[in-house]
Amino acid sequence: MGLKEYKPTEWRIFIDSCKRSLKCVLLHNGNKFALIPITHSAQLKEEYENVKLVLETINYLEYQWPISVDLKMVNFLLGQQSGYMKYPCFICMCRAKQLHWEQDIWPVRNSLIVGKANVIREPLVSKDKIILPPLHIKLGMIKQFVKALDKEGNCFNYICRKFTKLSMEKLEGGIFDGLQIRQFIKDTDFIKVMTVPESKAWKSFMLVVENFLGNHKIPNYEKNIQNMLTNFQTLREQI
Repeated sequence: MGLKEYKPTEWRIFIDSCKRSLKCVLLHNGNKFALIPITHSAQLKEEYENVKLVLETINYLEYQWPISVDLKMVNFLLGQQSGYMKYPCFICMCRAKQLHWEQDIWPVRNSLIVGKANVIREPLVSKDKIILPPLHIKLGMIKQFVKALDKEGNCFNYICRKFTKLSMEKLEGGIFDGLQIRQFIKDTDFIKVMTVPESKAWKSFMLVVENFLGNHKIPNYEKNIQNMLTNFQTLREQI
């Protein structure tokens, strides 16, 4: 079967990399079929030119699959400057650390022009084709939750006792993997050591995970997301 048989409406690309390798696979949108490796290199590093080479190799412009990547890979695909804190988002024109928690509505980023708003190279794909993996969203949310906890409180101490093999730097930074997040969710004793603001933030996070980032998306998911953001902001203000 040629690549043309893998329709963009049924399949998407997942691109991942580390310092020593770069890989690209096809994922079925309904998870009915196993992933299909397309390209893999143990020599290419996570750089703009290498990602460009991968897309040219699989002739991406002809097939136009949706692309599932993490935020770091988004920078390469859209030609954005890594670590640029003024306009970090590829969707809107939000300004990091400036009214980040107070302002909810930001202007939409309508275009990606080289030399403007942290775009330093020609974008490789359209931003409409990019999909963020649910796991990476959960990793980011749990990171914000843990970083907002009182480091002398019962909740954070409970986390330290639960994950004794993690370094204090990772614990304080809220750096966990998918398996550890599932352990959080299944632990019924975790919520018992929380304060009221911590409990509200955690419950709202759970609602978003179960009703938006999982296999089901409820109609009023936007309300749950906004409620979670409000509770996270309240939690940060308690410190």
